[in-house]
Amino acid sequence: MAVVRLCHLYPRELNIYADRGNIAAFDRRLAWRGHALEVVEVEVGDPLPTDCDLYYLGGGQDRDQAIVAADLRRGKADLARLADDGAVVFAVCGGYQLAGHGYTGVDGARMEGISLLDADTVAGATRLIGDLVIAVELDGRESTVVGFENHAGRTQLGAAARPLGRVISGNGNNGQDRGEGAVQGRVVGTYLHGPLLPKNPWLADLLLGWALEHATGASPRLEPLDDAMESAAHAAAVTRARKPRR
Repeated sequence: MAVVRLCHLYPRELNIYADRGNIAAFDRRLAWRGHALEVVEVEVGDPLPTDCDLYYLGGGQDRDQAIVAADLRRGKADLARLADDGAVVFAVCGGYQLAGHGYTGVDGARMEGISLLDADTVAGATRLIGDLVIAVELDGRESTVVGFENHAGRTQLGAAARPLGRVISGNGNNGQDRGEGAVQGRVVGTYLHGPLLPKNPWLADLLLGWALEHATGASPRLEPLDDAMESAAHAAAVTRARKPRR
């Protein structure tokens, strides 16, 4: 049995998009294969553990992001080093923005990020809201990924990052370039939530595979699971996203 250590960063502040549902998906998909997930919750003022395999940043309101941003920057050097050493960082919505260079609000106020991703975000005049479907290729594998987006931010990627996927239906990073999310090494950011992973087992397993490799030092073989329910939820989300909006 392998144990994957997951660091849940700021679960009190960054928790508005069913982020614990993503962690529950990690936990169950490991347990069904005879492995275990150990969760370490880190709040403002707590030291950053350096022995975790997967670091998770969830979504929050602007005021909550502001609370954690300064604290997160104080741990920037360690988190960047850990990512360089192969630890997985998974950031959703507000966490995605903080994993980039920063976020500029509609009032011009700047919230600095930690630059794990070559991405920068500026608030738009309107929110990008709705079901979202993207086509993803990671580690030579391809699949669609579905979720819900609700963000005012317009995120632009720099040369060092690439989109997590290409938009099939919805808005994505900025509603213009058809990119969604960002990938840089084993740092993954996305606006998709709802939560994301229960209806996207392919992506959950890819992230778990990376985390298991970090934990064990060997490339794991994840046994297939009966994902009939997850696949049905995925298909329903695709159908809903493709319906014309009134």
